[in-house]
Amino acid sequence: MYEPIRTRSLHSMADDAEYPHRSREEELDIQLAGHLSALLAVTDELGLDAAAERIASQISRLRGAPPVRHAGRSGADPAALHRRAHALAGRALVVAASRADTAAAILSAERMDAHTAALTDTHLVGAH
Repeated sequence: MYEPIRTRSLHSMADDAEYPHRSREEELDIQLAGHLSALLAVTDELGLDAAAERIASQISRLRGAPPVRHAGRSGADPAALHRRAHALAGRALVVAASRADTAAAILSAERMDAHTAALTDTHLVGAH
């Protein structure tokens, strides 16, 4: 009653051999390096050179190449930059924990603490 399909469907998946696939570990490495790169840009913007070098070394370890560095400062509000850096460090911490990357997790947690302290100091200074 029905004629059999003789051609491949346009909606079927392509042959697996044609496309490279990444492992979960590789995907997490890419994601972690991305979060750390964004954190590095904000850290450079804040002028925190020692912290920026530590973040850059983690990115180099994950990517196998040194990261591109932030060229200049935009003059953005430091409190806003600290809040952004805190959020980015938090994202990096989540990925580092799921990847079981102790070095990146410790660095991310330390950066979160540093940005929390900076925000607390900013609020105290502004209160006087």
